[in-house]
Amino acid sequence: MDTEKSSNSSFEDLTNAEDTQDIRLAATAKRESTVFGAQAKAKEQHEEEQAGEEQEQEDECDILGNKQLIKRTIKKASSTSNRRPNRGELVTINFSGKLDNGALVEDEKNFQCHVGDYEIVQGLDMVLPMMNVGEVAEVSVDPRFAYGSTGLKINKDDDTEVVVPPDAHLTYEIELLDAKYEDFSDLKTFEILRKYGTRKKERANYFYKRSEYNNAIHLYRRALDFLDTRDGDPDAAFGKEDLELSNSDLQTLLDDRLIVYNNLAMAQIKIAAYDAALQSVEHVLRCQPNNPKALYRKGRILEGKADTQGAIKLLQKVATLEPENRVVQTDLARLLIKARREEHNEKEMYQKMLGQAKKMEQKATTRQKQPLVDNSKLKMLGYLMGTILIGVAGVAIYRYKY
Repeated sequence: MDTEKSSNSSFEDLTNAEDTQDIRLAATAKRESTVFGAQAKAKEQHEEEQAGEEQEQEDECDILGNKQLIKRTIKKASSTSNRRPNRGELVTINFSGKLDNGALVEDEKNFQCHVGDYEIVQGLDMVLPMMNVGEVAEVSVDPRFAYGSTGLKINKDDDTEVVVPPDAHLTYEIELLDAKYEDFSDLKTFEILRKYGTRKKERANYFYKRSEYNNAIHLYRRALDFLDTRDGDPDAAFGKEDLELSNSDLQTLLDDRLIVYNNLAMAQIKIAAYDAALQSVEHVLRCQPNNPKALYRKGRILEGKADTQGAIKLLQKVATLEPENRVVQTDLARLLIKARREEHNEKEMYQKMLGQAKKMEQKATTRQKQPLVDNSKLKMLGYLMGTILIGVAGVAIYRYKY
C-alpha cells in the first residue's frame, strides 16, 4: 500500500512538472508575441508618420528657400489636369487673404489677371506658374512679397482706412480655376483691348503712388501692348492685321495711349532714366505739340540733362498755356534763379580762367624781356673792354716811340 502510494505520488509530481513547463512555455510565447506585436505596431506607426511627413514635404514648397514664400497644397488637381499657366497667360482665380490675427483683408471670386503683371500681390503672382488648374493651395507671404513697409490703405468717405498694416505677413488661400493662352483672335475687339489697357494703366498708377516706379514702368509698357500701336503717329497704319475698328475707336485708343506715355515718362523721370523718358514724351508731342503735361515733363527731363535754358523755354510755354498752374510757375521761378546762379558761376569761372591766362601771359612777357636786358649789358661790357684795350694799346705805342 505504501509502495503504491509512493509510485502514484511520483507520477503526479512528473505530471505537475510537465504542466508547469508547458505553462511557462506558453507564457514565454505570449510575451514574445506581445513584444513582436508591439514592435510591428511601432514600426507600422513610424512608417505611417514617415509617409505622412514625406507627403507633407511633397505638398509644401519653400519657393525661395528662405521661408518668405511657402506654398502648401490643400487640394490637388484631378489626375487628368496637368495644365500650368505660363507668363503672360490669362488666369481665372478665387483667392482670399488674411492677417495673422485672422482678419480678412482680400476676397475675390472669378478674378482674372495676366501672370507676371503684378495685378495681384507679388507672392501670389510668383506661385501661379507652380499650380495646376483645379488646384487649391495655401500661400504664406512675407511682407516683402505682399504690401511691404507701406501696407495697404484705401480712401473711404473722405477718410483713409488702413486695410493692411505696414510689414504685415499674409496667408492666402488660392484656387486656380482656369488658364488660357490668348491669341490674336481673342484680342480683336475694341472692348477687350481697352479693358486690358485700362486695367494695366490703373495698376501702374497704383504702383506709382506707392513709389514703386519699376513696377509702374512695367505695367505702363504692358498697357501700351493693348492700345494703339502707331507710336503716336496719327498718319501711320494700325499695326494689327484684320483688326476692324472705327475711327472713333482708334482715336479713343490713341488718346488712352498718349495718357499712358505721359505717365510712363513721369515714372522714368523718377528713376532718372532721362533718355527713355524723352522718347516717351516725344510720342505725345508728335501728336499733340501743345500738350501741357508733355511739355512740362520734357522740361523736367531737360533740367535733369543739365539743359536749364531749354527747360525754361518749355516751362514758359506751359505757363502761357496754363497761366493758373502754380506748380509750373513755382518751377519756372526756381529754374530762373538756377539759371542766374549758373550764369554767375560761369562768369566767375571765366574770370578766373582769364586771370590765370593774364598771369601766364605776363610771366611769358617777362621771360622774353629778360634776355634782352642781359644782351644790352653784354654789349656795354664789350664796348667798355674794347675802349680799355684801345687805351692800353695807345699807351704802349706812345712809350715805344718815345
